[in-house]
Amino acid sequence: MVKGVIFDFNGTLFFDNDKHVKAWGAISRLLRNKGITDEELHKHFNGVPNQKIIQYMKNNQATKEDIDYYSKLKEKYYRQFCKEDQATFHLVEGSYDYFKQLKDQKIPFTIASASIKENIDFFVESFHLDKWMKVDDIIYDNGTYQNKIAMFKDAALKLNVNIKDCLIIEDSKSGIENAYEAGCRQIIVVNSANNKKEYEKMPGVIKVIDDFKELL
Repeated sequence: MVKGVIFDFNGTLFFDNDKHVKAWGAISRLLRNKGITDEELHKHFNGVPNQKIIQYMKNNQATKEDIDYYSKLKEKYYRQFCKEDQATFHLVEGSYDYFKQLKDQKIPFTIASASIKENIDFFVESFHLDKWMKVDDIIYDNGTYQNKIAMFKDAALKLNVNIKDCLIIEDSKSGIENAYEAGCRQIIVVNSANNKKEYEKMPGVIKVIDDFKELL
């Protein structure tokens, strides 16, 4: 029985991968005078923390100041690109109805995201997330997490639910693996990367969906 739900955000509740790619491309042109290749994207960018990406682009010569500056600049670009594309600037279809369903069933839920606080604040304001969940319960990249395993565990603590009784909703291979390693055995995958067959074979995955209407 599901007693709590933990959502990833980017690629799960909000389809925004193209905005991240565009923002990193802008940073790459600043740092290297060139964009990023598809091979680099899959090997060095997807699911990788900002600091590691910047170190990669700076040939491991980035200072703490470099990392802080370019990470914040990348996210500033990202937020700008999101706002400029109003046609896609919305949560995945069925999200709010699923939130309401959880509320009606008195199942607590929150978000565990690798986004930084500035982006979380941006999402809360833009999508009115404070109407549906306690903003203080949202877990984000505050600089102390090495991976999402600890983030998922902390999110379960915020909900006051054993992680074994939580449903985690993810969209990436690394996110699924981290959710399973954290102790979750009920994982739903949003197929934003179009990898359904691969996801269905992964431990802990109970369902692969295209949007949240499938859970109503």
